[in-house]
Amino acid sequence: MEDLKYWLALSQFYKFGPVKFKKIKKHFPNMAAAFKAPLTEYLRAGIDEKTAEEFTIFKHQVEPDKLLENLKKEKIKILTIDDAAYPKLLKQIYDHPLLIYYRGDLEAFSEFALAVVGTRKFTAYGQQVTEKMVKELVANNLTIVSGLALGIDTLAHLAAVEAGGRTIAVLGSGLDQQSIFPSQNRYLADKIEARGGLILTEYALGTPPLGHHFPQRNRLISGLSLGTLVIEAGEKSGAVITAMHALEQNRDIFAIPGNIYSPYSQGTNSLIKMGAKLIASAKDIIESLDLADAVSYLENKKIIPESAEEKLILAKLNYEPVHIDQLVHLTKLDTSVINSTLTIMEMKGIIKNLGNMQYVLAR
Repeated sequence: MEDLKYWLALSQFYKFGPVKFKKIKKHFPNMAAAFKAPLTEYLRAGIDEKTAEEFTIFKHQVEPDKLLENLKKEKIKILTIDDAAYPKLLKQIYDHPLLIYYRGDLEAFSEFALAVVGTRKFTAYGQQVTEKMVKELVANNLTIVSGLALGIDTLAHLAAVEAGGRTIAVLGSGLDQQSIFPSQNRYLADKIEARGGLILTEYALGTPPLGHHFPQRNRLISGLSLGTLVIEAGEKSGAVITAMHALEQNRDIFAIPGNIYSPYSQGTNSLIKMGAKLIASAKDIIESLDLADAVSYLENKKIIPESAEEKLILAKLNYEPVHIDQLVHLTKLDTSVINSTLTIMEMKGIIKNLGNMQYVLAR
């Protein structure tokens, strides 16, 4: 915990990106030593003189203990590259962040994650495809990763949550309530967290959503995922940038074909011409990633009933919410038995309570 506050303090300095941060971590025995070191030690660590001088001035304005306190107030946690829970897929990319701010359940860092991205100004076709595709992907135990932006990102997160699945939102700003961008999606961030998902960023608390943060953010969306699915996108959109990051990271790129006359399909159609895999259903993605056996194993492992009551309830549940009254009617079990069995099943992670006594399969 003592060293954690110095991780936070160093991450506050905007010029310490992933590359410089790695140099610092490699040179110093711990972050406390790094924070307290004189300018000359930064030069030995490989940091250029101008940046080292600026940090020497900057660090006198930072209070590490207060940073830790602010983090607790916002109910935000941090994950460092040294933590066992740091996502394996993200660690594989060249410029992975050494520090992640997050809210939510770390179990959402699935080895079976797919990025779903697209334009902010979607069409009815884009909406239909996103909702159907995400629902099918979630039913196959994939975690959906996107950027919380308006448009396709929002649709993807919502579809995942409504289908009872997990989703990860990667921000281009700080994670404190005032910094979450766009502000109208703060409710969605809360919903993602409440349903077992994650909201994360590499940017310190209070960091505004600056334009250059989003292309940087996009490398994390693709980096957390086995592949990137682009639903609708303009020729030079952020979604296409995410796909390019996926290409650099040696991850798969999938694209939904669209109307050749629509500006919202120019990006996806171009990706397909460049070699992205044309996708018509979630099955195409599952087969392309060779995940059929893996997701089937996970699904079977999670839904094996351990009692006659669990078996009856599982037979009536799927990824659409079912009210407890309906379960009582369908299973013919007593309300008290249903209540106790549902509680046990939720503790095991077999089902989820979506609120208002509505239940779905967990994965």
